[in-house]
Amino acid sequence: MDKIIIAIDGYSSCGKSTMAKEMANQLNYIYVDTGAMYRAVALYALRNNFISTTFFNKEELVKALPQINVSFSYNSELNCSETFLNDENVEQQIRGIEVSSHVSKIAQIKEVRAKLVEIQRELGEKKGLIMDGRDIGSVVFPDAELKIFMTAHYKVRARRRFEELQVKGDKITLEEVEQNISSRDNDDTSRTENPLIQAADAVVIDNSEITREEQLKIALKLANDKIA
Repeated sequence: MDKIIIAIDGYSSCGKSTMAKEMANQLNYIYVDTGAMYRAVALYALRNNFISTTFFNKEELVKALPQINVSFSYNSELNCSETFLNDENVEQQIRGIEVSSHVSKIAQIKEVRAKLVEIQRELGEKKGLIMDGRDIGSVVFPDAELKIFMTAHYKVRARRRFEELQVKGDKITLEEVEQNISSRDNDDTSRTENPLIQAADAVVIDNSEITREEQLKIALKLANDKIA
């Protein structure tokens, strides 16, 4: 049976990664979280004082790109892939609100996107891969056999993200999360370098009012139809 590439794009906090992981497990495909790659670069920028709430030294970040390596390693105990920045497991560090507040700005940098897109395309050479992000179907894999575009009302997404952060113990209000989601939506859709767009041949899944199980069932049917 031939393998395909499945590209999943959509707005922040739509559950793209969760669905992509579940699909990968069901189909025995490789899963790549491109958002985690940009988050890792954002973490590097924060740690090296290239970015803060008041400034962004893009030139220094671009100069440092050759020293930044982002990779993934499968954790058999957790049954998932974890993100590594220069051989350090940063899976937990990249999921906090501080990184979330800066990642869209990092993703606007042409040189950052070029570096990570090259890595992403190398990962997809053998197919049998599911990748989620903002421009997978439009830029990284424009010829992907299946493209899915996920969306949901921003208040629904903010509530889900708020509940996730509460479980982790982050001290943040729902209003702050809503503001972060709204800001990221604006950054993602208005940036000049590979903005978030819906590919013309993508299938839209709006999960504002459907369950995680329902959306997985829809996505798996789409995938199995393409594979068949």
